[in-house]
Amino acid sequence: MCTESAASQDSPLAVTPPIRPRMPWRLAAVEALPNFRLHVRFVDGTEGTVDLNTLVHSPGAGVFASLADSALFDQVFVEHGAVTWPGEIDLAPDAMYAELKKGVQVWNVLESHSTPTQ
Repeated sequence: MCTESAASQDSPLAVTPPIRPRMPWRLAAVEALPNFRLHVRFVDGTEGTVDLNTLVHSPGAGVFASLADSALFDQVFVEHGAVTWPGEIDLAPDAMYAELKKGVQVWNVLESHSTPTQ
């Protein structure tokens, strides 16, 4: 008689491969920089800087106003391919990706102009 449960061997978790985001606009890495900026790298290798200084200090910042605390801002991490902070604050990666893919070196989230790559 077998004392081991067959359920553990046949578990969906045991046979299902891990989820690996493949959409190019999914983030692979994020790093907090001084002055409320982020260095981001996407799964396809596209990378650049996202400037959130204007956003977090604007009167209409909404949920992003709490990120004006640099200690919280610096806790940024990647979750499910998106920029995320504690407290369920996240920033969708698709707009960042689109701007950086155009060759923009630094993308300011609220300003209409960015610094093109030379």
